[in-house]
Amino acid sequence: MSTRDVSIRDDSIRLGQFLKLAGLAEDGSHAKELIETGDVAVNGEREYRRGRQLRLGDVVAVGGAQARLVSS
Repeated sequence: MSTRDVSIRDDSIRLGQFLKLAGLAEDGSHAKELIETGDVAVNGEREYRRGRQLRLGDVVAVGGAQARLVSS
């Protein structure tokens, strides 16, 4: 599974926002659904909090897609 780098301006971003930015979710309600059903992993561990703060270097996986936070 290849990992795509997604750049952000700040040092952190909330998980729900990142899913939309990275194209892993279509919109906010889709992001919420993915998280609530346990389809999202952060750094290899299931995550159920939409508001989780992600930091540079974190890897988010949904299904067969992965995205890593990098600085812009």
